[in-house]
Amino acid sequence: MRSVPLGSTGLSVPNVIAGMMRIDGKSDAEVRDLYEAARGAGIDFFDHADIYARSLHSAEERFAQALRLSPSERSEIRLQTKAGIVREGPFFDFSFDHLVSSVEASLRALRTDYVDVLLLHRPDALVEPDEVARAFDHLESSGKVRAFGVSNHTPRQIDLLRTRVRQPIVANQVQLSIAHAPLAMQGVAANMESAAQSVVRDGGGLVEYCRIEGITLQAWSPLQGTRGDGGVFIDHPDYPELNELLRELAESYAVTPLAVAVAWITRHPADMQVVLGTTTPSRVTEAAAGSDLRLTRSEWYALVRAAGYLVP
Repeated sequence: MRSVPLGSTGLSVPNVIAGMMRIDGKSDAEVRDLYEAARGAGIDFFDHADIYARSLHSAEERFAQALRLSPSERSEIRLQTKAGIVREGPFFDFSFDHLVSSVEASLRALRTDYVDVLLLHRPDALVEPDEVARAFDHLESSGKVRAFGVSNHTPRQIDLLRTRVRQPIVANQVQLSIAHAPLAMQGVAANMESAAQSVVRDGGGLVEYCRIEGITLQAWSPLQGTRGDGGVFIDHPDYPELNELLRELAESYAVTPLAVAVAWITRHPADMQVVLGTTTPSRVTEAAAGSDLRLTRSEWYALVRAAGYLVP
């Protein structure tokens, strides 16, 4: 498992993350099997959020109840959670009171004294940077959060937070896959009026901005496409060229197409992390094989073209 820097923390973290969004309905044994498959593959980074699953914090509770980690084992892993979405609206709330209360509830659910990373979960249009800064200062000084980041934020939204927030923004979790790649491919077609992918949707140059500012990108939904039902693109009939090439490369590298899809993201020099959403232990193992697989430039761009993006 290849490691990458986590922003400016000085920490090295695996470039594949185990996402815990869908574990709410799993038994203790199933959660333990998933956890052990991740650890066996070299993944010690687990991604949560307060709103995941059937009720607030229930996925975090399921994780803690099933694993009952000892203090020593807790120290061996990284736990990341998110706050800022009020599901009942839905609306967004980056106020001091909401962020602090959400984190404290996550800590109780996870049965831990701290989380390694807290992400602001989607931008709040009514954000007051002073409120975020006060929350971050409190959470850091009380030892409840060790590092801070964002999710789905544009460069200027990050810059606005940084006018008041003194902690480094170490991560930005964004949607990215071979078949959903505007973040990576917009710049390739820049200034091409007839190319749909040249349209700027993220404030422009988000990948480059994060590389310049030392912010680790975390790719969520790494297997999701945009055609048809918008589901997983592997073996989907709406992606015949892409799947043919995935199978060819998988055979060449003696891995599965899932590993190649992960490797497309980990090949990027931005040193991104891939957030897996699967709850199937064998698929975690397959995906982890893409951590160290270094596609050639030719193969990387061939996958882009097979997914339907323009390479001028």
